[in-house]
Amino acid sequence: MNKLFEKINIKPKNLILYERAFSHSSYANEHSEEQSYERLEFLGDAIVDLVVADYLYENFKEDEGEMTKVRASYVCENALYEYSLALGLNHYIKLGHGETDKDDSSRKAIIADVFEALVAAIYLDLGFATARRVVLNIVTPYINNNIIFFSDYKSALQEAVQTEKRSVQYVLIKEEGPSHSKQFTIEVRVNGICYGTGVATSKKDAEQNAAKEALDKLAN
Repeated sequence: MNKLFEKINIKPKNLILYERAFSHSSYANEHSEEQSYERLEFLGDAIVDLVVADYLYENFKEDEGEMTKVRASYVCENALYEYSLALGLNHYIKLGHGETDKDDSSRKAIIADVFEALVAAIYLDLGFATARRVVLNIVTPYINNNIIFFSDYKSALQEAVQTEKRSVQYVLIKEEGPSHSKQFTIEVRVNGICYGTGVATSKKDAEQNAAKEALDKLAN
């Protein structure tokens, strides 16, 4: 893990925090470890949101609604996944045997999660200023180069069908997995007809994925 620490320019004090940041619950259960990365991820999610929101507030002149959309692009699962890959965090993740057989969507969510867990570990170990510096060093190049990870597909779909006064409905089709690692399948229906299906680890992302598929169908 020393290469990672050099890359993000930190000198850790409590290595246990960083080991935990990469331990999936399946691994923790198999190896009788006290905790997985989940609590760290919860904290890291709030830190990343705050750092990105603060940066946008200081550097952008847009109104609250527009800044909310921009922030969503850089804290969504797709963005977190890319940050993790850029740092090579996927090489440090420790999974249990059952988890290694899961599909790509589950693996993508885990890779995204460990970025937030790492940020929380840095915060607890070295303080907010260091965590903020690390997040900004990683995220701001994407913002300044206008690399968009997220589009509000739900709003775009609503706009696409509203001229014809068609109704849009999102329906939860399936919810599976343990409480700490659920996966949701959602259909989007236009006038009662299924136009798209989305799968993700949150209902919000599943709805966006379903709307994206619907827009693709409408375009074709």
